[in-house]
Amino acid sequence: MAGAALVVQQAEPATTAPPAAEANPFEQARRAGVQDLLDRWAAATRAGDQAALAALFDPAAMPEFLPSEIRRAANLGGVPLSDWGYEIGTGPETPVPSDLAEQLQATDVWAPQVYLRYAIAGADQGSTRKPVSLVVARRGDTWTLVSDRPLPEYDRRTWRGPWDFGPVVARSVRTGETASVVLGHPGQQQWIEAIATELATAVPTVSEVWGDDWSRRAVVIVTADQDEFTEQVGGQHSGSDIAAVAVSDAVTPGSGTVTGQRIVFSPSAGERLTEASRRAVLRHELTHVATRATTTDGSPMWMLEGFADYVGHRGSGEDVRSVAPTVSAAVDLHGPPVRLPSDADFAAGGERALAAYESAWSVAAFVADRFGEDRLRALYRELSTGPVDADVVDERVRSVLGVSTRDLIGQWGAWFVDRIA
Repeated sequence: MAGAALVVQQAEPATTAPPAAEANPFEQARRAGVQDLLDRWAAATRAGDQAALAALFDPAAMPEFLPSEIRRAANLGGVPLSDWGYEIGTGPETPVPSDLAEQLQATDVWAPQVYLRYAIAGADQGSTRKPVSLVVARRGDTWTLVSDRPLPEYDRRTWRGPWDFGPVVARSVRTGETASVVLGHPGQQQWIEAIATELATAVPTVSEVWGDDWSRRAVVIVTADQDEFTEQVGGQHSGSDIAAVAVSDAVTPGSGTVTGQRIVFSPSAGERLTEASRRAVLRHELTHVATRATTTDGSPMWMLEGFADYVGHRGSGEDVRSVAPTVSAAVDLHGPPVRLPSDADFAAGGERALAAYESAWSVAAFVADRFGEDRLRALYRELSTGPVDADVVDERVRSVLGVSTRDLIGQWGAWFVDRIA
């Protein structure tokens, strides 16, 4: 399914304990003063208190900083939050640009490593942390906010959430014993409702295949434009050629808990997707959410995407030609496939990527049809443990299915030809 993808984002550090080198009284006082400022900033934003916000800003702060924070506070009013705060990280501070430092003429100017920490109530298992490129100043004993502008020369930037792109509408929906949340903007109400309605049946469907050992909830973001989509998923995907992306923080091996999981729909998804394709895309991405805790980065894409696509189309009644038209046309001309799709195929874009997704789906569909869903799930668990070479893939395919990779490809090819005959 070329309209869906999985993106892993780097988790930000969960600890804010200062390093031992900062144990001198000046650094302790500096850190304590700025953390107090950050706490008051978070409280004022969450409360939507414009007067309290304005009191935190330096007289020489960047002109757009305060107005943007006032808008953000207003936009956050409709978001169900269980956590919202700012914290100082343990990384090195950034040098303050000399022009800014000279302009401020303050007692002290500091650009610490800062993170926004937040969680969506009910739907997040834990808080996620996003970078803030912050500069603060001290005048006498008072610390103030100066800037959150990017500092590309030091690889610092400020992450923006849906609330930075306009008022937010939140729709909570029961998904079994848990709750999921859809976030979007006022002009997208119909699309938000459609996704929320679909979530109620999509979560149990994913559990039917994968089992119940996942959170069985999701945060879904419906983006309004390309800038918002890029902010949520990164620059490697265009909202014009992909319908949705599942993102998450990196997973700590063995933790079993995943933070920052989001299913992000592109701004054009509402126009591009039919009811059937919306259902398939949502279930595909939910499968990535369900399997994320046991999936190691770098695992074979044909297994990861094929399994997700299998769940996405499961029970749809679509035939092989409908789900895999590109590969079906190639098989009509050249005969059955002779290899599994490579990771490079998925990253290539265009028809090559489209064929990779269709091929991966058909491999998973074949395994489920010939060997059963239990063994398809077992094969996923065996092959989702990280990068493996062809010999290891063959060993694991043999252990689960009782056939070699070569035989798997041959049987899959024959199955495909038979299904499109």
